[in-house]
Amino acid sequence: MKEIDADIVNKVNALRKALHRHNYLYYVLDDPEVSDAEYDRMMLELTALEEAWPELYDPDSPTSRVGAPPLSQFETIAHSIPMLSLGNAFTDSDIIDFDHRVRKILRTDDEILYTVEPKLDGLAVELVYEKGKLIVASTRGDGINGEVITANVRTIRSVPLLLQVNTPTLPSPFKGEGLGGGEKRNIPLRLEVRGEVFISHEGFKILNEEQLNQNLPPFANPRNAAAGSLRQLDSSITAKRPLEIFFYGVGVTDLRLKSHWETLQTLQELGLRINPLIRSEITIEEAVDYYKALGDKRHLLPYDIDGMVIKVDDLSLQTKLGSTSRSPRWAIAYKFKAMQETTRVLNIDVQVGRTGVLTPVAHLQPVNVGGAMVRRATLHNEDEIERKDIRIGDTVLVQRAGDVIPEVVKVIESKRTGLERIFHMPLNCPVCGSIVIRAKGETATRCINATCLAQLKERIKHFSSKGAFDIDGLGDKLVEQLVDKGLLASYADIFYLDAVKIEGMERMGARSAEKLACAIEKSKKIKFNRFLYALGIRHVGEHVAKILAREFKSLDNLLDATEKQIEAVEGAGSVIAESVVNFFKQNTNREVISRILDSNVCILFQAGEKERTLEDKVFVLTGTLEDLTRNQAKEMIEAAGGRVSGSVSRKTDYLLAGSSPGSKLSLAKDLGVEIIDQATLQKMLSP
Repeated sequence: MKEIDADIVNKVNALRKALHRHNYLYYVLDDPEVSDAEYDRMMLELTALEEAWPELYDPDSPTSRVGAPPLSQFETIAHSIPMLSLGNAFTDSDIIDFDHRVRKILRTDDEILYTVEPKLDGLAVELVYEKGKLIVASTRGDGINGEVITANVRTIRSVPLLLQVNTPTLPSPFKGEGLGGGEKRNIPLRLEVRGEVFISHEGFKILNEEQLNQNLPPFANPRNAAAGSLRQLDSSITAKRPLEIFFYGVGVTDLRLKSHWETLQTLQELGLRINPLIRSEITIEEAVDYYKALGDKRHLLPYDIDGMVIKVDDLSLQTKLGSTSRSPRWAIAYKFKAMQETTRVLNIDVQVGRTGVLTPVAHLQPVNVGGAMVRRATLHNEDEIERKDIRIGDTVLVQRAGDVIPEVVKVIESKRTGLERIFHMPLNCPVCGSIVIRAKGETATRCINATCLAQLKERIKHFSSKGAFDIDGLGDKLVEQLVDKGLLASYADIFYLDAVKIEGMERMGARSAEKLACAIEKSKKIKFNRFLYALGIRHVGEHVAKILAREFKSLDNLLDATEKQIEAVEGAGSVIAESVVNFFKQNTNREVISRILDSNVCILFQAGEKERTLEDKVFVLTGTLEDLTRNQAKEMIEAAGGRVSGSVSRKTDYLLAGSSPGSKLSLAKDLGVEIIDQATLQKMLSP
């Protein structure tokens, strides 16, 4: 076996960590911070490294899973069939290669027919109908589990609460003959249907006008507005938002269907809205032609699309092609080139994050890119600025990658006048004035002053965020006010705030202040892993925090742990070990932790050693369990020391199988993995 260079291991780990974070930001928080193009580049790079070095295989790698876990505010539900993401294509040759792969797997030289659909830029959902009645609706979530949003979906006018009974085939706006004029179809006993919720351009315009009329901030773009509206805890707010939906596929159903095109026609018959721009039963060359034709006029559409989805039409062929753990082999997303415009860099300033990282940000002459006004764009770091040679005063090409996130693509050098100014990273922190450093081998420049106000504000925002103490009502602007007023000198001070102090802040009346004080009190019971994550230790994200909490079981144990002990933990390593030990060595950090605990914060530690009956055992879940959701089963396994993976491999100890298991069951049998049911799991969990 060839030896793996440490730099490659570090690169793979860094990419995995970054992609996990970006999955969480994009799929869960609806707040992405990198472009689709950059995300795709990182995913391609990680995939290439893992293929070149199979020894680095990890079933929890972003290449082996879809998205990130849902927020805890909503009840979660398992999808009977995973809502997988799609592989991406960017050129005509990528599409031709896709067609070749399909025919190679099917071992045929015959022409394959496809269905082509616009790829809407919205939020994917699954609706379940039983005997024609809408029973439950959920978000895509991480592809395996979603958030239950039934009450919100019921407010969308284009969602039928009852399916149409024995409706004749509707006049079809699509290419194709349909199911035959006047044919009738009975209501299915069960229908899981997938769709995309979105807001049209006109609806978005009206919504933002209403926001401004109520002295509320406007939404950044239609996708954010749709996602935020759909995930409101108060469905009466959702009801006021102009949400729409197009349906595009099914999960589990007792309908007997032969093709994707027949599926779409059937959904339309049942009263489920289908996009009128779908084309069916066409060759791969015709699919490429249609992609180009629609791409040329997408700016005329009443809603945003960021590509086209090409699917093998024959469902029996889809079954033969199957799926990887990440995406189906029978479908691909052909992405449009991002919308681009030219503008000028008016200035470059620097923002300081919670770990002291200095991030340069370009202030742009406002320009409308794909329907959104772009004024700022992150330049990431000093190396990125030098690589693109971006100067103050430059004319630059700006794009909204994925038609959403602005980025500076390149400088238009022919527009230079000679008056442009080269940007240099500051030698001192722009907020506190302390000396900044750039460690060897790192791209980041950091402020090393732990008392820097900019870092303090970002640390407190992180501490109170959803993955940490999750303090409802303690928003970014309020944190900044409280720090500026001297009421928060550390995150421990949060627990010594009272309603009287809070009420003095801008836009905080007595009722809001009391509500926040109650939220702070409510947050005082916290799981050990969330507490660790809240501390903001460098390199300790949510996943690492869970690993450390599971291994060390108590705060005292971790405080006393050596670098060697932490490094020995699977999933940690030397970099994390050094960071954790250095954090707890600092007296200021220990004092802050003491003040937190003195405020009656109660850390909920995991089960004791005697209850950890599944220590180091790897489980994979498939199918529907008797009376547990997948998320509940996952929590039970992890609480007993086990680990849940998203895919079956030779490292898998047990496959927990419920009813209607997927392809994981046959793979587990092939690999000799022990297959258990819910009753067996519960026996294993018994002391």
